[in-house]
Amino acid sequence: MSTKHSFDTAAIHAGQSPDPVTQARAVPLYRSSSFTFKSVEHAARLFALQEAGNIYSRLGNPTNEVLEARVSELEGAAASVAFASGTAAVFAAISAIAKAGDELVSASNLYGGSYTMFDAILPDYGIHTRFADIKDPSSFEKAIGPATKLIYVESIGNPSLDLADVPALSAIAKKHHLPLVVDGTFTTPYLLKTLEHGADIVINSLTKWMGGHGTAIGGIVSDAGRFDWSDPKFELFNRPDPSYHGLRWAKDLPGDLARIPFALRLRTVPLRNLGACLAPDNAWLFLQGLETLHLRMPRHCENALAVARFLKKHAKVAWLRYPGIEGDPSYALSQRLLQKGSGGMVVFGAKGGREGGARFIDSLKLFSHLANVGDAKSLALHPASTSHSQLSDEQQAQAGLSPDLVRLSIGLEGEQDILADLDQALGAI
Repeated sequence: MSTKHSFDTAAIHAGQSPDPVTQARAVPLYRSSSFTFKSVEHAARLFALQEAGNIYSRLGNPTNEVLEARVSELEGAAASVAFASGTAAVFAAISAIAKAGDELVSASNLYGGSYTMFDAILPDYGIHTRFADIKDPSSFEKAIGPATKLIYVESIGNPSLDLADVPALSAIAKKHHLPLVVDGTFTTPYLLKTLEHGADIVINSLTKWMGGHGTAIGGIVSDAGRFDWSDPKFELFNRPDPSYHGLRWAKDLPGDLARIPFALRLRTVPLRNLGACLAPDNAWLFLQGLETLHLRMPRHCENALAVARFLKKHAKVAWLRYPGIEGDPSYALSQRLLQKGSGGMVVFGAKGGREGGARFIDSLKLFSHLANVGDAKSLALHPASTSHSQLSDEQQAQAGLSPDLVRLSIGLEGEQDILADLDQALGAI
């Protein structure tokens, strides 16, 4: 489908046409582990990357292919690769670029699982992280060293909600010829097309707003297709790959494939050989969610802004963070980057500290207390004791996470019903 279509149209049509055999209009669900070959020669061409086609659902599946093509169009990417979870997508993206002895520079205000991956797991593989302050782009440049291979940030940090200045970080990344990798989960391409603002790779947790209904887990990595990997410092792209008969990913790919060495290596090395593939059933569910993303995100943002305004004035609220409300540290940046809304997340501190926050959460009736965001339903969590509990007190503070922080994912219910539930729960403090 032409990239000239609007976001709304692409969310419904991109990557798929009616099935030529059955004329089915909806995307078919291909529950097949593997696919037949026309001949030995045909199979050999597929495995040698000389021809596109289906081999085995760990590498790709026709249902997943529609999802990948649709997300690519929504993000403005050259190619996308789907994974079994957002966390798997993050790990695969890093491991496709960095090897033992390499480093990455990352924002410190990350989702707890990502922080733990970077701080405690990747070092066991010889990959180390230098953390920087998302509120100060210059801190990223100061952290760059000879072994740095990428810069990593979240578009809106989880859970502190600091908005990343993607254009400023892109300028730094380009100056040092490093790929800028952005986790765009909290904005989705509807609110912020990070690739248009200079990111080279964007990762989304499909589990969240893209799926939108809390029914499946998945992640996806999208490649802008414009980063030059031929720089010798990116050794994994320039040395002969023994698993592909000496192929050099940045130099030897033919034709159109030469534009997407990152996406192709991502699919054929970590996805194929480590196996964190997305089930086609989940891909199908995410496609249903994407068809209404452009309708749901404005409502998430409207409800979240109403919640932020309500909480800001409430006597039981000690402090509040929402990028779209005046006075927030990210407000000016959100006015520049987030023209369609500032997202569906609100965080605040309840008076009474950690105990006050716990009483608030236990008193909620409409909100669901669980560890997820981006659902059609409103959700609440105390991150310090759950999603970020693996972090030390010092690491939590570095990530902007205070012990009293309550994280709210604002759903699609009626505004007055949401506010009434918050008011009665705050009244229990």
